[in-house]
Parts: sequence; structure tokens; C-alpha cells
Amino acid sequence: MPDAIKRLAILDDYQGVAMSMGPWDTLPGLEVTVFRDTLTDRAALVQRLAPFDAILAMRERTPFPRALIEALPNLRLLITTAARNRSIDASACADRGIAFCGTPSFGDPTTDITWGLITGLMRDLPAQQAALRAGQWQTSVGRGLEGQTLGIVGLGKLGARTAKVGLAFGMKVIAWSQNLTDERAAEVGVTRVDKATLLSTADVVTLHLILSDRSRGIIGAADLAQMKKTAFIVNTSRGPLIDQDALIAALKAGTIAGAGIDVFDIEPLPPGHPLLGAPNTFLTPHLGYVTQQNYHAYYQGTVEAIAAFNAGAPVRVITP
Repeated sequence: MPDAIKRLAILDDYQGVAMSMGPWDTLPGLEVTVFRDTLTDRAALVQRLAPFDAILAMRERTPFPRALIEALPNLRLLITTAARNRSIDASACADRGIAFCGTPSFGDPTTDITWGLITGLMRDLPAQQAALRAGQWQTSVGRGLEGQTLGIVGLGKLGARTAKVGLAFGMKVIAWSQNLTDERAAEVGVTRVDKATLLSTADVVTLHLILSDRSRGIIGAADLAQMKKTAFIVNTSRGPLIDQDALIAALKAGTIAGAGIDVFDIEPLPPGHPLLGAPNTFLTPHLGYVTQQNYHAYYQGTVEAIAAFNAGAPVRVITP
């Protein structure tokens, strides 16, 4: 069996909750260091992480490309929250003999945020709350969901669940992706259309795709121009799916009604970022997976991963 893990770094614990949400006392002798900030400078990150033989990465907040992995001489176990992480080079881990493991998740909390953004935009909730606190009453007339058309880009697990909620609200639901078939759409209970039809007819466009070379920028200026002036776009998947500059331009020009965004090209979103000043936006700080239940599953799974590694039988190993 390998020597027991002695030093664990927990990265990007923005809320300062990691130590209260996992059974760390079941790992006697483990020294845990929690970092609440995100370092983007490679040299500073190497200096910080070099002493640790285990690291827990919170989703994609800190990427681990090959150059970083190869610069950490003591690393033996790299854990990501959830079952996959495309920002970590699994091949580099394998080449160095580093165990790369995931954790369980709880439910599908991203759908919650998707519908929070959709309903917030349709009923103008952020502006209405601000107006109420300023002493005003009913300053706009929102739109109900029933009878509206929901356009879903990507009908995988998250897209399908979002679709079913839309159907429950009485919406007409249409979907498109590069590989979507009529059979898959029918299985979910929605109608497959082409991309142009989805963009030109949907009252709400919501994105549910994995970020890849093929999907990066899948919504650009020409796509936004096809949307109705009264339509909203929502992104709870990954920021680079939408051309950010094109989105900001469309919002400022008023060619779409607004945008609900939970994910960004740069995270954490820096002060003064142009999206913060864009009109008709409902912005949240990547809350899709941030729930108490999910965090408990992540940190419980981290403890399990370390215990299993120490026993010589790593669990939930992620292979290249």
C-alpha cells in the first residue's frame, strides 16, 4: 500500500465552508490547508501547491493543465468535485502516476438556477425588488411562462430536465443541438428544430452543452441577431458557449430583451467587467452547483477518496 496522504490542499473555498461540510476527523494525521482565493499566476500556484501530496479542486475554478501537474513534485492524489473535470489533464496525471479521482454529486441543482434566471427575467424580478426597496410599486408588467416557447440548446441530462420543467409550466418546448435526433427529442417530449428556427421563434433560449472546441462560441453575433427582440437568453453551462462581446453588444443595442447568466469567461468575475454594466441582465456568481447538499456530497466523497487511496484501492478514478 502507498504511504498515507499527509497534506491536503483544498482550493477555491470561496465561502469558507469546506471544513464544516466533510467528516475530516475520520482521517487522523491528515493536515488540511484551505485556500479561499483563486490564483491565476502559474508560478505563484506552483509555489503554493508544491508541498502537498493531495489536492482537492472545486470544479473548474483552478485548471490543472499538464505544465502545472508536472511542476508539482509531491502530488500523488488529485481529486475533483463531481465525476468529471475537463480543466484537469487526466493524461498528464496518468503519465505521472497520479491518481485522479472524482466525488459524488447530489441531484441536479443547476436546473434550479436555470429556472430562477428564466422566471426572474420573464417577471422582471430583480428590477421589481430594487424598485420596491426604493419605495416604488409595480413598475413593469412581466410575462407569464405558460404559452411561451422555450428553446433548449443541448438536450442531454440537464437540458432534458429543464425541458420537463418547461412543459410543466405549459410552455411549448423546442430543442436543437448538433447531434440531436427526432427520437431523443420525442423521448423527452419536445420538438426538434434546426438552429435558425429555434433562435427565431423561442421566447427564451437556454444553453445546456458541454464546452468543447465544437461548442465554443456556438452562440455568436449572427445567432443573437436571429433572436426576437422580446426574447431572453440564459446560460448556466459555460461562459464561452456565447460570444461575450457579441452578447454585450446585443444587450446594449436592445436587439434582445435580456440575458440571465450564471457562468462567465473569467471566474470570479473581476470588478468592472463589462457584463456588470450591461443592461437587462440577471447575473449570478456561478451558483449552479452551489448547494449545501452538493457540498456535503463533494467533501464526503473527498474523505472517501483519500481513505481509499491510503488503502491502496482508489475509488471513482477518472481515466484519460
